[in-house]
Amino acid sequence: MRVLTTLVLSLCLAVVAWAQRADPGFDPVKDVSLRFEQGAVVVAVPEGAHLKASFMAVEKKAGPGTLKLGKLPPTTAKDELGDGIWHGQVKLPVSGAGLSGTVTLAVTYQPCTEGEGGVCYPPTTRVLSVKAAEIPAVKPAEGAPVLPIEKASEGVKVEAAPVVAATPSPAPAPERSGLLLSLLLVFLAGMGASLTPCVFPMIPITMAIIGAKGGGKAKGFALSATLVLGMAVTYTTLGVLAAKSGAAFGAFAQRPGFLIPVSLLFAVFAVSLFGAFEIALPAGLAAKLQGDGSRKGFGGAFLMGLVLGPLSAPCVGPVIGAVLVAIAQQGDVWLGGLQLFVFALGMGVLFLVVGTFSAALPRSGDWLTRFKQGMGLVVLGFAAWNVRLVVPEWTNLALWSLVLMTGAAVLGAFEAAEGLVAQLRRGCAILLLALAVLLGIRATEAGLSLTLLGSSNSQIAAGDSAKGWLEQDLEAALAKAKAEHKVVLVDIYADWCAQCKELDEKTWPDPAVKAWISANAVAIRIDTDAKRKDLATKLQIRSYPTVLVLDVEGREQKRLLGYQKPQNMLAWLEAK
Repeated sequence: MRVLTTLVLSLCLAVVAWAQRADPGFDPVKDVSLRFEQGAVVVAVPEGAHLKASFMAVEKKAGPGTLKLGKLPPTTAKDELGDGIWHGQVKLPVSGAGLSGTVTLAVTYQPCTEGEGGVCYPPTTRVLSVKAAEIPAVKPAEGAPVLPIEKASEGVKVEAAPVVAATPSPAPAPERSGLLLSLLLVFLAGMGASLTPCVFPMIPITMAIIGAKGGGKAKGFALSATLVLGMAVTYTTLGVLAAKSGAAFGAFAQRPGFLIPVSLLFAVFAVSLFGAFEIALPAGLAAKLQGDGSRKGFGGAFLMGLVLGPLSAPCVGPVIGAVLVAIAQQGDVWLGGLQLFVFALGMGVLFLVVGTFSAALPRSGDWLTRFKQGMGLVVLGFAAWNVRLVVPEWTNLALWSLVLMTGAAVLGAFEAAEGLVAQLRRGCAILLLALAVLLGIRATEAGLSLTLLGSSNSQIAAGDSAKGWLEQDLEAALAKAKAEHKVVLVDIYADWCAQCKELDEKTWPDPAVKAWISANAVAIRIDTDAKRKDLATKLQIRSYPTVLVLDVEGREQKRLLGYQKPQNMLAWLEAK
């Protein structure tokens, strides 16, 4: 049941874990010691880390004879997934038969860091060369499987091989018994993803583009199934790549180079739903994709399915990221591809329903116009929300002012109202219009540095959080800390980083946190993504936000990853 348990907890907790990169203060090779003593391979991790029992293995890579791994010692604790783990060091007893010269062992382990922001690394394989005389002989009753025989040089040494994701041994039958349940959970996650703002409003647009509406139930089902197959190809490929490399999916979806084009595309979709124009493939491309006869529309449907996968990334990224965490940890290519294929099938259920039964829906009427306009408003709102962290404040306010003004028009602020329902709708529209005007004034204030309505709470909080902080100049911060006999608190951020902005809005303005900083540290904010790229390597920055405490010589004292609530941040700062 480990696959199911991992997936359930990942769906709840892995959004933050997936967005975090590996802790740059921990190296899975350099910080894990590996040696051979008294007939056992000894693997040791420092305090604050542990080793997972599920991936621990020792195999003979080179040298004559056979090798057998003995019974593993009892685990010292369990992690949040219920898997056994070891703290400190673990001794893996081995024995052999027919060994001579130097035996090359391949030792596989999976280290994890602990505490808030802790992560598990991919299973790591390293090479350990041991003299055959130091390995105890296999007892006659034990027996041993025959392993490949190769020659090796004399001597005892530890050689760190490149970190690679080890392929786990085939799981026992009882662990596979949870496969169907895990796939069902992934399928339901896909259905839930289809209700997100990135996907749900796209369903009627997509059906119109591929020609599923109005062609009969059989044709609608066939075209919709083809589209879902295209989605499945995209996500299955992603699952296979994740299983092979553990590549991060969610991090890319936070980049401005991805968010801005996606928002522009959704804005075009919104304008189309408002009735400004109809979206259709170019006639020449449509003719090539659709062909003739029974294949009509299938090429276009498959192409749309391929495209829908990346377009839905901002909303389904957390769900996909949770699934990818489990896939990357297992390194099972077949299972990774299967889980993402099933996810796409779940996500395509609504496409199948709408594509099959859209022909039976009413084709005209005021309700349909209102529905399309409402969907367009949702899509436009998502386009503005999607870029909230990568555009200037005045642009963000202006975009939401535009969304609210559009909503006022959709609800009939500029139309005559007859009847109670129509008047209530118009009242809501006028309220949206007033809010749009207010946000427009705020946008003008932010863009022109004016004060027309007074300072907002967010402006005050942002100003308070930045007050007294140095910007970008680490050298000046170190000099000031040395003169004042304080440590240096470094907030590493990027303009596109959502959690960085949460620190600015919620954690740094906290009175208790501010008091500790004022008494003990020189605080500095550094953008190593755009402004001080030279410090990214020096400070070993691999994720945002990263909070560092340095001494006056610039030596790192401790490191914290990700957004932390004020009370957690204060406890971390006060800890020795």
